[in-house]
Amino acid sequence: MGFQDTPEEWPVTATETPFRGNKTSVRTDDVEMPDGTIARRDYQVHPGSVAVLALDDEDRVLVLRQYRHPVRHKLWEIPAGLLDVPGENPLHAAQRELYEEAYVKAEDWRVLTDVYTTPGGCDEAVRIFLARNISEADGERFAVSEEEADMEQARVPLRELVRGALAGDLHNNCLVVGALALAAVLAGDGADSLRPAEAPWPARPFEA
Repeated sequence: MGFQDTPEEWPVTATETPFRGNKTSVRTDDVEMPDGTIARRDYQVHPGSVAVLALDDEDRVLVLRQYRHPVRHKLWEIPAGLLDVPGENPLHAAQRELYEEAYVKAEDWRVLTDVYTTPGGCDEAVRIFLARNISEADGERFAVSEEEADMEQARVPLRELVRGALAGDLHNNCLVVGALALAAVLAGDGADSLRPAEAPWPARPFEA
């Protein structure tokens, strides 16, 4: 087995969904604990997400600055978005998000890491990709609206993102995890050692 997370599911004696939104919902489960007691757990049900750490030939990362109302901040982030369709291929979703948010395409794709963002209160799973050999996309630009209409774009050296994350200046989950993961990879076995872009993802199974 090695040192790894393992699937496990404790019995659910009752469940309800007190809230349903456009993309997510809130579920309440009564869960049987190992000692036989029942504990009520409320959590957000999420379709899953993808994020893209796009690295150019100068080792700069493509980042976006966007207003996030729940935390009342403009955050620097990497391109990301929801898995809109159950069973959607995450690579295709990541390519779509990179095009729509940054008008960029990439020739080389790898899985950088997979994470659960807030497993104590949400079942969201995120696959973060590394995209290399990037260039301007083809075709018409995607029409943006709402918060995305105010979005800024920049390319920042990876070392600056790592420094900002450790200094507490950058807070977006996917940006921080992605930058630190890539720094570790580049200091170790190199990006070519990463999993292929179509690697299995048990948290959100898909068809290749």
